[in-house]
Amino acid sequence: MSASAHSTATVLQLVAPDMAQVDLVIADRLASGVPLVGQVAQYIISAGGKRLRPVLLLLTCGALGYNAAQRFNLAAVVEFIHTATLLHDDVVDESTLRRGRPTANENFGNPASVLVGDFLYSRAFQMMVQANSMRVMQTLADATNVIAEGEVLQLMNMHDATLDEEGYLRVIRSKTAKLFEASARLGAILAGSDDTVEQACAEYGQALGTAFQVIDDVLDYDGNASEMGKNLGDDLREGKATLPLILAMQRGSAAQRQTVREAIETGSVERLQDIVTIVRDTGALDATRQAASKEAQRAIDAVRQLPDNLYSQSMVTLAAQLLERRT
Repeated sequence: MSASAHSTATVLQLVAPDMAQVDLVIADRLASGVPLVGQVAQYIISAGGKRLRPVLLLLTCGALGYNAAQRFNLAAVVEFIHTATLLHDDVVDESTLRRGRPTANENFGNPASVLVGDFLYSRAFQMMVQANSMRVMQTLADATNVIAEGEVLQLMNMHDATLDEEGYLRVIRSKTAKLFEASARLGAILAGSDDTVEQACAEYGQALGTAFQVIDDVLDYDGNASEMGKNLGDDLREGKATLPLILAMQRGSAAQRQTVREAIETGSVERLQDIVTIVRDTGALDATRQAASKEAQRAIDAVRQLPDNLYSQSMVTLAAQLLERRT
């Protein structure tokens, strides 16, 4: 099974009819007697993006031949959980831009963002009960807990210039990749797959989510702010030691290491251009892309355990195309 020539857009087109059904579920379940709840939630959900987590669940269901309506409900659940993490993340990070427009906390204030995030978490748990499956409940409850741990771990690592690659991966596998992993695993659970297939789906999701975050961290130093829809150097301002910075410190001269270390420890972006140059000149960006490529290949290898059809081929395409991502 190899990645075909069709692009991520074609993959999204494959599940577009299903995503239209998911949108109906989202619109229905965002309804609240408190107007601000729907207003804030709708604001962030309508911001766009590829919505890869629900897409991943739908692709996995398609690959395994599951076509009952419960897939729409659980795809909405993972989108709600993800949206809740975004609302809370932007408050913690004091972010002002997401996908090229003001964040919800910038628009509505921190209290509204935190409380609507709580609403989305609790609504997601109401919805997952409807699946009437303890395995579904366990998967999503465990994922939500691990994500929260990952957030706290990242907070503890702020301004720590001694963080190594293993520590960095531990954070992103908890914070970002876990919901990708759960989304893919849910498709296998819904389809009643055996342990081998379920584990292959979970590995695909975890590897894809890891590659996605690693590429995201590359783009903070390799993109431009208008294309990225976020402020270049945001992670540095927050004191996050991301993989490009970790590898730049490993590969750079003593002076280069000191420059990067000071920036992480102080959260200063005064020498951002110098740091971008260091990250590029040391080969750290290329090395980070190679790390993402390794994860993408792990995802592609996992798909070989699934039936060969248009949906599983699209899962391969999604992993391969991730490496071409520029925004």
